[in-house]
Amino acid sequence: MPRKVQSVRVESKQSRRFDGFVYNATTSTGNYFANGILMHNSGGLGTPAHLRIEAGAIHRANKGVLFIDEVSMLRPKAQQELLTAIQEKKFSITGQSEMSSGAQVKTDPVPCDFVLIAAGNYRDLRRMHPALRSRIRGYGYEVYMEESVPDTPENQFKIVQFIAQEVRKDGKIPHFDQDAIQEIIYEARKRAGRKNRLTLKLRDLGGLVRAAGDLAREQDSKMVSGQQVKDARRLARTLEQQGAQQFIDVKKDYRVFLVNGYEVGRVNGLAVMGDSGIILPIVAEVAPSSSREEGRIIATGKLGDIAKEAVENVSALIKKHIGKDISRYDIHVQFLQTYEGVEGDSASISVATAVISALEEVPIDQSVGMTGSLSVRGEVLPIGGVTQKVEACIEAGIKRVIVPETTVGDLVLDDQQRKQVEIIPVRTWHDVLKHALKPGQKKQRLLSKIRLELLNNSH
Repeated sequence: MPRKVQSVRVESKQSRRFDGFVYNATTSTGNYFANGILMHNSGGLGTPAHLRIEAGAIHRANKGVLFIDEVSMLRPKAQQELLTAIQEKKFSITGQSEMSSGAQVKTDPVPCDFVLIAAGNYRDLRRMHPALRSRIRGYGYEVYMEESVPDTPENQFKIVQFIAQEVRKDGKIPHFDQDAIQEIIYEARKRAGRKNRLTLKLRDLGGLVRAAGDLAREQDSKMVSGQQVKDARRLARTLEQQGAQQFIDVKKDYRVFLVNGYEVGRVNGLAVMGDSGIILPIVAEVAPSSSREEGRIIATGKLGDIAKEAVENVSALIKKHIGKDISRYDIHVQFLQTYEGVEGDSASISVATAVISALEEVPIDQSVGMTGSLSVRGEVLPIGGVTQKVEACIEAGIKRVIVPETTVGDLVLDDQQRKQVEIIPVRTWHDVLKHALKPGQKKQRLLSKIRLELLNNSH
């Protein structure tokens, strides 16, 4: 899921001028979440009283700005005391020891009139103290920070500036030629995960700049070339990408997934692990129902809540579009060797295809991989991580990939990758089965049923 950042700012409604300095708690030494923001951990029992009085971050930022990253990591009591300091504009300095639960020395209230800028992940809002957040909303601003920017010439030039800054900051690596710059911009597009966007995750992009620069130094190049950026991309892979490659290699060696031939009830689904795509083999089997009242769809493979709901929706889809009574069957769906677990609904079309193949005994083309969310009306909906998933197919030797038509614009591949795989955009479940199932009479009868139902829905 994309990282969502909350940035908040607290100040008086009246215009104020601050001539102080920015005090960034996250770049300072010591345990500032525990002690340094409100006071400083200043010694044990034998420390003289005057040495135990040392200002915390709120006091050092007086008449200036205090920036706190990951603000939700503060304990509720610390957030409450931070709120008190903001409201009162003064707070006592307490000399406190790690070996003592109480205060040893406490001063009179010390001025701490500052602007607070705090940041954190969107999902961590629940750990924010309600009173502190209310103060932020009432007297300041809440800003949702985007993770990408439009892919415009102006923003591309900013990427170029960023590359130059990283080269200068490193001090040892050479500058980048035009081809190398274009490769970095290409990587910024790919990592954005959305069409016509450039990523703002510049720390990760900076790692690629330095890796390419190190490679150029080793090869005694005067400038970093486009090929060296490509080589660095392979050499400086993240742990998730290395793990995903091992995951694919092991499954290929032991034939956990197939890349050719036809199989009934077996699909090459796709998923994302960390920031890397993986092949997600899914198999379905149909057996007589163990209950006289109703059949069940039984899924295994450490599924999350959303993934479980996506599997359950498949039964409604089959009843509506195939007209087949599945109450007489128990349908078993297995996500093979998914030790990391599965979350999200991007495997919906894979599950539906595996189930209908098992029900109708129509083989599935194993040279095809697929990803996409599926509505109960049979519409294929957009998903995330499409570039990473297609790259996993290329690595695995899968020749064709079915993706939602609405997501094709998010796909970022270079010319070499596009030669290695065929992208098949789809809008409906009918389109998926048309490209995934083995040709024959069973396939034609099945497609005719689904086409008729889709036409009825459109009217």
